[in-house]
Amino acid sequence: MPTLEDRLRRCTRSAVHLEMRDAYMRSDPRFAAWQNGVRNDPAESDPDRRPWLRLVADLVAQGVEVRRARIVSEPVSDYIRFEHHLTGPNVESGEQVRWLPRRHASALALPGNDFWLFDDSSVVFNHFAGDGELAPDDEEFTDDPGVVKLCAGAFEAVWALAVPHEDYTLS
Repeated sequence: MPTLEDRLRRCTRSAVHLEMRDAYMRSDPRFAAWQNGVRNDPAESDPDRRPWLRLVADLVAQGVEVRRARIVSEPVSDYIRFEHHLTGPNVESGEQVRWLPRRHASALALPGNDFWLFDDSSVVFNHFAGDGELAPDDEEFTDDPGVVKLCAGAFEAVWALAVPHEDYTLS
């Protein structure tokens, strides 16, 4: 089974990610450290210690547009505050990130799960347990044209309404 990195490295045009939960993997040691007041650790923006940053920079350098949209409840959860805190280096590495307050998403048709859409041709849905940890069957791949179209339309609808990271103020 290809990893997320494998799938991303195969992209030639675009990779988009839609996140719709207010908390993910609270067991993440970085989140625990953040909750205990650790802020602005140099590792947060170091591509050698945050491989995601290097991956995004590589993809963008190859002409792949990497976009992430997050639908969030307001006032935001502590986990969303943590994500917002870590997003600056993502943007600096070339990832475009926008935030959509959930109250503005009511009229949108959205898939039931977070997803990655690769080159508008395939989708990986992410499955999480109720506590935000990855479920045992954490990924579901499809290249079904109808599902791809649903996800592409949902992402673009969210993107059009969402606020760019640099303009989004936490509530």
